[in-house]
Amino acid sequence: MNKSCQNCKKAFDIKPDETDFYTKISVPEPTFCPDCRFQRRLMRRNERVLYPRTCSGSGKKIISYYDENVSFPVYSREFWYSDDWDGTTHGRDYDFSKSFFEQLSELSKVAPRLQLWQVNAINSEYSNYIVDSKNCYLCFTALGGNEDSMYSSYLTGSISCLDCDHITKCDRCYECFNCDACYACRFCVDSTNSRDSWFLADCYNCSDCFGCVGLKDKQYCIWNEQYSKEEYKNKISEFKVTARQNIPAFIDKLERMRARFPKRFMHGRKNQEVVGDYVSNSSNSTEAFFVNNCEDTKYVFFTLGLKNAMDVSVLVGGGELIYECHATPRQNYNIRFSDLISNGSTNAEYSSNCDSCSNIFGCIGLRKKEFCILNKQYSKEEYEELLPKVKAHVSQMPFTDAGGRVYAYGEFLPPELSPFAYNESLAQEYFPMTKKEAEEKGFPWKDLKEKNYTLTMAAYAVPDDVSAITEAVTKEVIGCMNEGEGNHNCATAFRIMPDELTFYLQNKIPLPRYCPNCRHHNRLKYRNQLILRERSCDCAGDSSKNGEYQNQSAHTHGAGTCGATFQTTYTDKDPIVYCESCYQQEVM
Repeated sequence: MNKSCQNCKKAFDIKPDETDFYTKISVPEPTFCPDCRFQRRLMRRNERVLYPRTCSGSGKKIISYYDENVSFPVYSREFWYSDDWDGTTHGRDYDFSKSFFEQLSELSKVAPRLQLWQVNAINSEYSNYIVDSKNCYLCFTALGGNEDSMYSSYLTGSISCLDCDHITKCDRCYECFNCDACYACRFCVDSTNSRDSWFLADCYNCSDCFGCVGLKDKQYCIWNEQYSKEEYKNKISEFKVTARQNIPAFIDKLERMRARFPKRFMHGRKNQEVVGDYVSNSSNSTEAFFVNNCEDTKYVFFTLGLKNAMDVSVLVGGGELIYECHATPRQNYNIRFSDLISNGSTNAEYSSNCDSCSNIFGCIGLRKKEFCILNKQYSKEEYEELLPKVKAHVSQMPFTDAGGRVYAYGEFLPPELSPFAYNESLAQEYFPMTKKEAEEKGFPWKDLKEKNYTLTMAAYAVPDDVSAITEAVTKEVIGCMNEGEGNHNCATAFRIMPDELTFYLQNKIPLPRYCPNCRHHNRLKYRNQLILRERSCDCAGDSSKNGEYQNQSAHTHGAGTCGATFQTTYTDKDPIVYCESCYQQEVM
């Protein structure tokens, strides 16, 4: 079935497997295309914009992703899990003379929220969306056993890592992207099981390597050439990687090498019937990105352990029958059109910031409750009698948002109900807009407070070589080289923390000259856009089609062109992309 998206006006298809899923969970088909649905969910996710404020319950000074000007109470973690409040005190009768979303908006102005999204986080008060981790500073979406890490995002089970994105089980890594089980690696991309190396791309089980692409089981290699141990050490000392001024040249050379090597059509391993990118250990998943251990899913982003679900953004710890949701971690079941629902919740719709709840509809800020609508407590019988009438009313009296988009039952929460402005949210990272563009779309925008730090050191004054650094630098307020430019919330200034300085000195890494937000934004250049395109394999038998790469082995398709087709996130800017078979025969 072909439809027109009511947001972007582009045509999109609803496939038979999607129709089957909608029928299974008894929801109507969506009226927004997959990309616009993804964007809408990301508008409810503020990862990196943090504010100092006070707890509305205790008066304690806290850090939150809500500023002081929001209308609703914001509680510290200690107060949130105390017995000093009850979300049902904000409950109200359902009013059939008003649209449901209007009533939910009224509730959202008074129902309490938790300061940051943290679960079992120790000594990590400046980190957000963090689970089972400790001693993490300015880490965002950090899951499952992270320790002693800084300035990193989407990290899992990693220790003592700085300035890394999308890493798993890494230790003492710096400026790495999409790396797994690496130790003491610096400036590495798409690499696995590698150690004590610099500037790697698409390498597996390599150690003591520098500037290498597409190597497996190698040691003492420089720019893909083999050296002896002694030659390697002497050559590395000549490179002077301790000086910041030398780093850009190494990165540039690595990127030029990457362009001449075949890339696997997708990042991932141990998959069956998967279409997407950055996917591992999954099956029967389509339009899946940054996914691990999932099955029977579609239109999912950064999900771990998810089953039988569609349109889900950021879910860890398992879940099943989840649809159009954001951040519903830890074994929830049958959750729809909701966000921040956690810890074994079941049968929740149009709800937010609820923990261990079941059978709730249109609720915000509840803990261990069941049979509630708009935070009002009902008996089981009353709830089951009222709920069908409420669902019908959501469609009978739909809500029209500021952009003219119509919301009936079956659509995710409208932009007006997001507690965050567009430029605070993760949507700005994946679907960047100017203030004018966002306002024309009817999306909320916030003029963030101007940062007026008193600088004590200019970025250019930071010593170039790490050997010239002293502990005195931890007392400085350093200006960011970007000086607030760009649309990614440059912090304009930063400090070097004592533990951070120890890491740089121990690992002989030169100090940064950009703030953490700008460093994160710079790493995004390594992430493929999450857009799939039809493409054919670039293997032409003895070489790549453009002749830039000479194959090192005979391929099963023979001397002719491979001809295999696939969907990939690589664009024409990446001239050599091989199918799984050709890549395995050539690189692995």
